[in-house]
Amino acid sequence: MKLARIGPTGKEVPALLHDTKHYSLEQIAKDIDADFWESDGPGRAAAALAAGELAELAVDGARIGAPITRPSAVICVGMNYAAHAAESGSAPPSVPIIFHKAPNTVAGPFDPVAIPRGSTKTDWEVELGVVIGRRASYLDSPAQARDHIAGFVTVNDLSERTFQLEVSGGQWSKGKSCAGFCPTGPYLVTPDEVDAGDLRLRSWVNGEIRQDSSTRDLIFGVEQVVYDLSQFLVLESGDLVCTGTPEGVALSGRFPYLRAGDVVELEVAGLGRQRQEFFQG
Repeated sequence: MKLARIGPTGKEVPALLHDTKHYSLEQIAKDIDADFWESDGPGRAAAALAAGELAELAVDGARIGAPITRPSAVICVGMNYAAHAAESGSAPPSVPIIFHKAPNTVAGPFDPVAIPRGSTKTDWEVELGVVIGRRASYLDSPAQARDHIAGFVTVNDLSERTFQLEVSGGQWSKGKSCAGFCPTGPYLVTPDEVDAGDLRLRSWVNGEIRQDSSTRDLIFGVEQVVYDLSQFLVLESGDLVCTGTPEGVALSGRFPYLRAGDVVELEVAGLGRQRQEFFQG
């Protein structure tokens, strides 16, 4: 199942994408939020679709929002691909490296993004995002994590490297939480349709390929990440976990950082493609 949210910022309509058509979920859900996951929203949506109870939603020209509402938390894993760790000048980590993005960074996949004031090192990062469907705390094993995953999304974990690494005081979140720094979507795909261990990730800047890798190269897989996080914090329904980016970012020194007028495109196979235009904030 593919789920989306369509409409202006703050007025998005929850929707189901089926056979290239969008159907409104307004009659069964206020939004794609914690209540949706906790009340078996996907099951109720599937039943309503099968019964012919969902109205088709016109989307031509409409804004595509993030497929989830603002989560209670956005938790990210750093340097979770060996090649990216190497290009960052670090050895592969022995345990997951965790940092947070502010929840209000979550934005639509096609929304324009401001380069922060004073920024000279705004960077792109294509990532596989995991949406939590059930509260997770002290899970017994990585295998148990499967029952707590609502679905998967494409994410751009945008970063400002000076803020992150040079004036951070050691806290990465300063360079991760600028406005609009977590474009998400265009839709969420439920786990029954996704092999999270074998997904191609790619990104482009102004039409030139930057990243081209696979989740096969993850150091810590999706289930291990969710399990590990649950030992240290509580994951709530609707929370977003960003699992790390592969090599090919500007931090590597091989490519210039983003400037006003640049266009970033990225995709995770089966989870949809994003496009952001950058302007000076």
